[in-house]
Amino acid sequence: MTRTKQDPGAPGVKKRGARDLLEKGMNGLFFLCGLVAVAFVLFITAYLVISGLPAIRQIGLTDFLFGTEWASTNKTDPKFGILPFILTSIYGTAGAIVIGVPVGFLTAVFLSKLAPRRTAAVIRTAVDLLAGIPSVVYGLIGMTVLVPAVRVAFDLSSGATLLAAMVVLAVMILPSIISVSETALNAVPKEYEEASLALGATEIETYFRVSAPAAASGIAAAVVLGIGRAIGEAMAIMMVAGNVANMPGLFKSVRFLTTAIASEMSYSSVGSLQRNALFSIALVLFLFIMLINILLNALLKRDRNKG
Repeated sequence: MTRTKQDPGAPGVKKRGARDLLEKGMNGLFFLCGLVAVAFVLFITAYLVISGLPAIRQIGLTDFLFGTEWASTNKTDPKFGILPFILTSIYGTAGAIVIGVPVGFLTAVFLSKLAPRRTAAVIRTAVDLLAGIPSVVYGLIGMTVLVPAVRVAFDLSSGATLLAAMVVLAVMILPSIISVSETALNAVPKEYEEASLALGATEIETYFRVSAPAAASGIAAAVVLGIGRAIGEAMAIMMVAGNVANMPGLFKSVRFLTTAIASEMSYSSVGSLQRNALFSIALVLFLFIMLINILLNALLKRDRNKG
């Protein structure tokens, strides 16, 4: 039995050739977009390194990272120690995670497993609205409502404190934690929960001992997004934290790494040591966020390998 050779000019061959050409073109476009993303990261990294290293060399790495005094505008004896900013950013982010993660996780469990459909729809709409509110609005509400409440509740001279910043950050990271955690919980196969219920476990035990561990990687990803949002926030924190270069204390006015850059960049002279030191702070912040992402991704990868 002989096979007839298909005519290259046939409509089916032309259609297949056009489809293959389109697929190759789309693959090339996706590859180009990936290269653009990588190029932006490399450009930002190189720019921060080039702009930030001169100040670190001039000030001294030890004095810069572990100095406890910041007086960049002092003409006779300027100080560029950023340890208060580093510790404040760590404490503020940790406090926001401690407050925001339990609330966000429990809300995600409620929306995914317990809430009636109409109630869940209303709550999801509210969460989406929280995600869309600009950070300056959070700061404005925190400054007019939360800061006076903290001042009165703890009998302070000023309510613009690290505590107020933690609360505002906790509210700001809720949408990311809730949305991603709910998606991860919804992706857990129903067979897991049905098997647990068949063995005699209650619904609550099933959700927390079966569903939550099965969705651990997605919940951890939600925490990573929350940490990134908390560390990178500037405008809202500047309005509620007092923006004073103190060593961190729960009821003290403080300054974060991000607010240190935002508050002084507008009046620092181009090429001055102050401007270069601000770029050095940005470099430290960038490396800090990269380190956190690498560590958390390594932990997630280890958990997936164990699973």
